[in-house]
Amino acid sequence: MSTLKATQFKSAIGSNQAQRETLRSLGLRRIGHTVEVQDTPQQRGQLHAVRHLVRVEEA
Repeated sequence: MSTLKATQFKSAIGSNQAQRETLRSLGLRRIGHTVEVQDTPQQRGQLHAVRHLVRVEEA
């Protein structure tokens, strides 16, 4: 299974509660923080929900 590298580049201030919880469930804590997540449909859906706050690249 491949992995995706997600980096938070924008603040979660001003976003709704569900988006902040999605960032937390992905493991992102602050601007500039990078995590690697499995490339599954569930993870892709979470990344899509916060696509305006994160940058995603293949790892």
